[in-house]
Amino acid sequence: MTITLSAVKREETGKAVKGLAAAGSMPAVVYGPKQEAVSITVASRDFEKILRDTGESSVIDLTGLGTPLQVLIHEVDRDPVTNVPRHADFYAIEKGAKVEVAVSLTYVGESAAVKAGASLVKVLHELEIESSPANLPQEIEVDISVLGAVGDQIHVSDLKLPAGVEAKIEGDQIVALIQEVAVEEEETVAAPDMDAIEVEKKGKTEEEGAEPAA
Repeated sequence: MTITLSAVKREETGKAVKGLAAAGSMPAVVYGPKQEAVSITVASRDFEKILRDTGESSVIDLTGLGTPLQVLIHEVDRDPVTNVPRHADFYAIEKGAKVEVAVSLTYVGESAAVKAGASLVKVLHELEIESSPANLPQEIEVDISVLGAVGDQIHVSDLKLPAGVEAKIEGDQIVALIQEVAVEEEETVAAPDMDAIEVEKKGKTEEEGAEPAA
């Protein structure tokens, strides 16, 4: 699937950039090993749709700058209150070169151990990989149906990676595991000794009723 995003070279800098949002545009910059840094703007709505539908690991054809560029979303700056993207860095891919990106892990299947009451611990939520742009996956599935008992683990080496895709972390790194559900012990509060309380009350009553010595 080809993902296309139109860009326009940007002249606005400083405070003038703040006015772009009102016009439906977002400031960005594109750069790479063979691409000098260029300030650009992209349509906010188009960028947000790509980010929402495909994530940051998809190759985008960036048009409008002369020769089309294949880019990756390298970094997104979001508004701390609304979480809306307000700036992006695009990394221009060198033709013929592989790229390193972090791809989201998607957990699929059912674990017999989890169904029996154990707990699934997801150690990794994304995986650093190296791949050619053509083979770059949007996500990598982790099948938890192989986890049948407490102590079972899935390692990076167990993942089924697409052809041409290589994990950039050690194969013995744990991706997910099964552990027993921790049961918190209830604090036991000793019941009060009612006999002792009764004796104490009785003693106080007798003392209160006693005549003072002459």
